Amino acid sequence: MASRFGQYAVPVGVVGIVLLLVVPLPAALLDVLIVINISISLVVLLTAMYVKRPLEFSVFPSLLLVLTLFRLGLNVAATRLVLSQGFAGHVIEAFGHVVIGSSVIIGLVIFLILVVIQFAVVTNGANRVAEVGARFTLDAMPGKQMAIDADLNAGAIDEATASRRREEVGAEADFYGAMDGASKFVKGDAIAAIIITLINLIGGFAIGMLQQGLSASESITKYSLLTVGDGLVSQIPALLLSVATGLIVTRAATSGDMGSDTAQQLLQNPRALYITAGAIAGLALVPGLPAPLFLITAAVIGFLASRAGTRSDVEEPADAEPPRTVEPDSAEALVHDMRVDPLEVVLAPDLIDLVDSATGGDLLDRVRSLRRKVALDLGLVLPPVRTRDSLDLPSSTYAVRISGIEAGRGQAPPGQALALGDHLDGLPGLATVEPVFGLSGKWIPEELRHQAELTGATVVDRASVLITHLSEIVRCNASRLLSREDVKALSETLKRTHPVVVEELLGGAASLADVQLVLGALLDEQIPVRDLARIFEAISAQAKSGVDPDSLIEAARASLGPAVAAAFTTDGVLHALTIDPLLEQSFVEALRQVDSRSVLALDPHTAERFLMSLALHATELEERGKVPVLACAPALRPSVRRLTATSSPRLPVLSYAEAGLAPRVETLGTVSCATASVV
Repeated sequence: MASRFGQYAVPVGVVGIVLLLVVPLPAALLDVLIVINISISLVVLLTAMYVKRPLEFSVFPSLLLVLTLFRLGLNVAATRLVLSQGFAGHVIEAFGHVVIGSSVIIGLVIFLILVVIQFAVVTNGANRVAEVGARFTLDAMPGKQMAIDADLNAGAIDEATASRRREEVGAEADFYGAMDGASKFVKGDAIAAIIITLINLIGGFAIGMLQQGLSASESITKYSLLTVGDGLVSQIPALLLSVATGLIVTRAATSGDMGSDTAQQLLQNPRALYITAGAIAGLALVPGLPAPLFLITAAVIGFLASRAGTRSDVEEPADAEPPRTVEPDSAEALVHDMRVDPLEVVLAPDLIDLVDSATGGDLLDRVRSLRRKVALDLGLVLPPVRTRDSLDLPSSTYAVRISGIEAGRGQAPPGQALALGDHLDGLPGLATVEPVFGLSGKWIPEELRHQAELTGATVVDRASVLITHLSEIVRCNASRLLSREDVKALSETLKRTHPVVVEELLGGAASLADVQLVLGALLDEQIPVRDLARIFEAISAQAKSGVDPDSLIEAARASLGPAVAAAFTTDGVLHALTIDPLLEQSFVEALRQVDSRSVLALDPHTAERFLMSLALHATELEERGKVPVLACAPALRPSVRRLTATSSPRLPVLSYAEAGLAPRVETLGTVSCATASVV
């Protein structure tokens, strides 16, 4: 009902305000409009006091403009009646009599004081606060947006919450920008009020003497009364709106309205009230001051202090919920304890400083950055990484767990840094092995960092060691971190831009389980799955011929084209190992289909010699700084990958077709052994 009324009342009211500037009004109607103006201004002031956040009164800047125009229209209408008829209604006349009383000079002085209060104090202060608020809000906007993105990447909020918070940040910037401009309306209105008052005084004095034949004293008395009355009925709403403007722009975000917050915060410290009461009582001893008045005031303040002390000791907030107590052996507690986190970092108690921002710990920020990097590199949105401490770990030790199972462990001694290099014998510290690349190093005191760097060593801080280890574990176990819910979320996201592809695939061609299997297989071989549209198209097309895993995976790899080789290319070069042609032919003859998968039916001795030869070649190339891949015939690729996955899990296996899409291929060796025999 209120919404429908506002749809018509507000536009009609704005049109009526414009008509006030040109159409003469009868005095009786002017009285009604003046009362409405004062009433609306009072409602606006009280509303500004009761809002908890400025954005709850987001219409205030526009409303301020409309009410300012309304008040100026009433000024023009009143001036027309004052100068033409010498009468502008009973409201203006009554206000003039109240202020002027028996002395015109006193009345004019009081009116001028009201104008100075509104213009020099309230309006200028609100204008300045609005300018500063707008500038700081706009300056803080990028930081707030980044904070929202960080919370979203950390999994602390979902996409809907992030979108709502972004809208709130934008609305807050728009609001304070609008308030900066709206405060100029208030300032301009105060200046206009002074000018209109002078016009009424001078014009009324001239009209009274020249047209109506009044004496100078009669003319001044009559028109000063009307001018002050008109000015007063304008200045009262103007002062109310100026105060409302100041309240809005100085309002901090709290959980209550202004009245509740003021009472709570002024009475929150009984000690301050007791000292104030003592000081006021002391003033009663000063000769000449009214002692009873000061003593009564001190007693009232002391009473409030005693009440505030009692309330702070025993009272709880009215809307506070009693804390819930969960029995340790209740079903709810047991279910909570049984929950397994997909990914967690467990720290020994002496490593808590890594996550304590007060001591410079930035591990949590680095984890958020890692989640973003993994998403951009692999197309996998990591689950939130839970970080906690555990008394079960030895000192200086951390552990990374996936689904509750430890996937890696390392050390990060407090106050030390990891030095990696060949000339560390002269430095004190604990010898160790870097957990990711297996490099020899030494944990040295942090103050020896510069000395270690002078020897040519690379010095890494503790948090970087942990994050690098966590990153490697995540990449090696990416498929374990890809849940069915993650696949569904990725599908829903892709559906917004490629609805036909998703509907065709999940509408019957394949299931989420099939998609999860393919994406997991790609991630296991370090192939990014960011190009979901092509992957879904390939799975959908291949599924028409069958949904056996190998065919779906190979179809997805083929659809990615050069992206597969690009994942392992260094400086535009793909370093490849190949299989001896005779051995490769024997592998083709040894292919067998087992449970819809192709496997190599090799005798254990031949398989062992092949894997040993492959591991030696790969290790030698890695020591030379190369990143090798094993290239083989397309028909062999799935089975060869399954054969090498246990002994050389980090060695990618590509088909000749995939390797040929690299900008440049450099063959660095051929893996050979005795000719394989078929089992």
